[in-house]
Amino acid sequence: MSGTEGAMATVSGTAGRGSPAPARPARPQVAVVGRPNVGKSTLVNRIVGRREAIVEERPGVTRDRKPLDAEWAGRELTIVDTGGWLGSGSVLDRAVSAQAERAVAEAAAILLVVDATVGITDDDARVARLLRTRRTPVLLVANKVDSANRESDAWAFSRLGLGDPHPVSALHGRGTGDLLDALVALLPKQPAAGAGAGLDPSTDPASGPRGAAGPEGTELRVPAVAIVGRPNVGKSTLFNRLVGDERSVVHDEPGTTRDAIDTVVSTEDGMVRFVDTAGMRRRAREAEGAEYYSLVRALQAIDRADAALLVIDASAGVTRQDQRLAERVDAAGDPVVILLNKWELLDPDARRSVGIELEDRLGFLSYAPVLRVSARTGLGVHKLLPAIRASLDAYSRRVPTAELNRVVAAAQADHRSPHGRIIYATQGATNPPTFTLFASAKLPPTYLRFIERRIREHFGLGPTPLQLRVRRRDA
Repeated sequence: MSGTEGAMATVSGTAGRGSPAPARPARPQVAVVGRPNVGKSTLVNRIVGRREAIVEERPGVTRDRKPLDAEWAGRELTIVDTGGWLGSGSVLDRAVSAQAERAVAEAAAILLVVDATVGITDDDARVARLLRTRRTPVLLVANKVDSANRESDAWAFSRLGLGDPHPVSALHGRGTGDLLDALVALLPKQPAAGAGAGLDPSTDPASGPRGAAGPEGTELRVPAVAIVGRPNVGKSTLFNRLVGDERSVVHDEPGTTRDAIDTVVSTEDGMVRFVDTAGMRRRAREAEGAEYYSLVRALQAIDRADAALLVIDASAGVTRQDQRLAERVDAAGDPVVILLNKWELLDPDARRSVGIELEDRLGFLSYAPVLRVSARTGLGVHKLLPAIRASLDAYSRRVPTAELNRVVAAAQADHRSPHGRIIYATQGATNPPTFTLFASAKLPPTYLRFIERRIREHFGLGPTPLQLRVRRRDA
């Protein structure tokens, strides 16, 4: 297998391992588009009924496509929030606009949001002109109509040639019910369950992983893998390579990704949900505005993921920021795979230096596999899926009690603790593997690390965190 070719493909109506399972009816996608700062994310939050899209009173906060599941009048749909659509601008502006165009291309219906307090702008007219060339139905949403006195402002947008505008106030909810009624009426007729519609591969990462349909209506759980790291270390480039699509905006400017964006991919070993997160460069109490909410989303993605890919820019070395982030990932208790990205940029001396820094600053993650990769060229990326699978398998493994006690007894025979002895050992839980040691006295941390290493080596639990709990019991 070279790179990710042949190993992964975007999910399309199949689930789990083996033969395809029955799929649920697809949710029609509704793209919410418009120029920056017209209230698209506020409208999306209003429709889904909770604050999921990041909102701030300045343009450019939303950059990637963010799909969120919603329901109105018994009809399920997926609302896709997009970044501001501009006809011109910087390289980053054009990349954000391209994401909006892709959302439009995949949509069953489109909501074009405009600002009734500003009137028609050149960018509004440009977007409307593009939408008029498509067959996809479009609803024109005149936002920020906070009272009846402003409704007359909305009708000026009729000149855009997209029909009568729907005056709403996304902030206060005014008119949104009528808008959703009109939207549901435009959507394609909902197929009956089991009619063979494709599975919607995208959902909100903050709501937790969603399973695919399994045999007899059961769900096959899809493990979620969060891609985390400092800003500009290559997380989105890696995410796009893994999912085989330009799903996240990639740009050299730090902080390009603002929200947690996820996609389910089908692999040789089953399905995996990869979650691209915003770069974390400071503590939550120090962040402000959009950066604060981006950080909160990233931390939620870590806490709810089944595993984490910690991406480090090898060309910059292992920094203190990497160390702090690794401590936060380790505290979540999930298996971790460390990726030294941009490895192709390092000479032999720099590579040796990074290895020393890794051992010095991330020694507490000594169990974690370390992969040297290039998200840009694909170097070493083919090793990532096997490492994830090994980590998840070890994370959920249960070992025989009799064999566990033989391992512990052999370890004590090789090296006896002067403080007491372990009488009996048992595995109390998985995810992560948790072992309870009944001992005659309190055991020092150094001896517990020795016992942990022997258990880890014997049962092949290398790529997962372990927990040892000691209970005092008289011999």
